[in-house]
Amino acid sequence: MKRLFLLCCCLAAAAPLSARDESLGRAVRAVADSVRATVGVAVVFEEGDTLVVNNACRYPTMSVYKFHQALAVLDRLDRSGLPLTTRIPVLRSDLLPDTWSPLREACPGGGRFTVAELLAYSVAQSDNNVCDLLFRFLGGPEVVNRYIAGLGVGETEIAADEETMHRRTDNQYLNWTTPLAAVRLLELFRRGKLLSAESGDFLLKTMFATETGPDKLRGLLPPGVALAHKTGSAFRDAQGVMVADNDIGIVRLPDGRSYSIAVFVMDSREDDRTNAAVIARISRLVYDYATRR
Repeated sequence: MKRLFLLCCCLAAAAPLSARDESLGRAVRAVADSVRATVGVAVVFEEGDTLVVNNACRYPTMSVYKFHQALAVLDRLDRSGLPLTTRIPVLRSDLLPDTWSPLREACPGGGRFTVAELLAYSVAQSDNNVCDLLFRFLGGPEVVNRYIAGLGVGETEIAADEETMHRRTDNQYLNWTTPLAAVRLLELFRRGKLLSAESGDFLLKTMFATETGPDKLRGLLPPGVALAHKTGSAFRDAQGVMVADNDIGIVRLPDGRSYSIAVFVMDSREDDRTNAAVIARISRLVYDYATRR
């Protein structure tokens, strides 16, 4: 039987918990409460049991939304009958300075790149220029927003591209979600409900190859544990507060089972290392629990 155990200030458990379930929830809550930040967590285990902590907030997605965008891009290819080898021109003028862009560093003059190559830059390397290029390919953030809204995961808004978010600190709050909405989306993807087999396999492999955030969800996991994930990090405001530091992903256990996890850290007065450590500690608590289930 699926269980939903909620540890939010205003939410009650929907089903009785075992002592071990309650222990996990208390441990995750303790880590979340140990820092000067708002920390939201959601996990969906293989059997459908769900843990949610501090879900009643709008958490800035930052680059986590590049996963949402990748789903929309691949859905467009699937519906249009276009292959991953479809090429898109990248102009020098598309490669803006003063933003994270591995593609600009590798090919400053631009070129013609396959959708597969661009998604690898956007998802695995979190390239901001490529992200905005893919928005233009789709027709803007509103297209991604409509796609996600149509999936029924709830509580998600994709309203701004990277260029817009870089203009003002407050713009980093324009794209938001909740931990539970994030893991619901991961679960739809993990269970093969969204994309063709080819597109789904491609995106999963791309997320397994993610290079950013090795100290977040992956930080305290045992060596060799497979993690397909997407990170997101913000800038600090004038008072030194970190708007957001996030990681969402799918963990594959040694026995072949998997679970989806999202950890969002919002409005943190801690340093970057502490933010990452909170995500890593929660990730390890969940992993240890999952391996004993």
